[in-house]
Amino acid sequence: MKALEINNLCVKLDGRNVLNNISLSLDEGKFLGIVGPNGGGKTTFFRVILGLIKPSSGTVFVFGKEPEEMVRQGNIFGYLPQISKTPPDFPVRVIDVVLMGRYGRLGIFKRPKEEDKQKALEYLSMMGIEDLKNMPFGQLSGGQQQRASIARALVSEPRILILDEPSTGIDVIGQEDFYHLLKGLQKKLSITILMASHDTGAITSYVDEIACLNNTLHYHGSPLSALNEAVLSGLYGKNVDLLMHNEICEKCERLRRA
Repeated sequence: MKALEINNLCVKLDGRNVLNNISLSLDEGKFLGIVGPNGGGKTTFFRVILGLIKPSSGTVFVFGKEPEEMVRQGNIFGYLPQISKTPPDFPVRVIDVVLMGRYGRLGIFKRPKEEDKQKALEYLSMMGIEDLKNMPFGQLSGGQQQRASIARALVSEPRILILDEPSTGIDVIGQEDFYHLLKGLQKKLSITILMASHDTGAITSYVDEIACLNNTLHYHGSPLSALNEAVLSGLYGKNVDLLMHNEICEKCERLRRA
């Protein structure tokens, strides 16, 4: 089944064309990396899929239905927006942050039940941070906060996980561990993942497909085929430092073996 079917999508905000003539389809269960420069429309693209922004023209279907209808059904989307480091004095415990992701299932004014707490612990364990459940969220490292935030996005058991620049603030080694974690989640949960990044090379070994977005769609398909001068120049401009093909392949092979 198609998780996404997007045809001739255009979005105009404040008189500016943010997205122009985007067409893309994605099978359920795939991991799609969306790359492009800051300001290229990645966040707007996600907000359209989430039903938060109406297209100026074109169509968007999520599992065959319009985004607004899927939102009303509930438990379709798990969303992690761009976030910054939480202040250290933020007092809420990690387990309570994750439980916030269950509120959509619970309904208004209903308190989490034991089964909700067990689900929260299950996803914290899946993220490898169950032992941090009683720590104040603000005292976690950036990488730990991201893992807890993904647990919060997953605890509602969505069909699509949307991550907007999730590795921001994580060092290079931490990023590779993080991408390994996401790939494992995709396989374990059979979930569709959409992840935005500005770093084309870093995610190539982990995603099934890549979409190069800067106002319009410059490329969609096999990740390694995106790593060529024509695509990257269109995406980032003419001054692109491009690795030689064999260097790219060696890097990807090292990441796959890691």
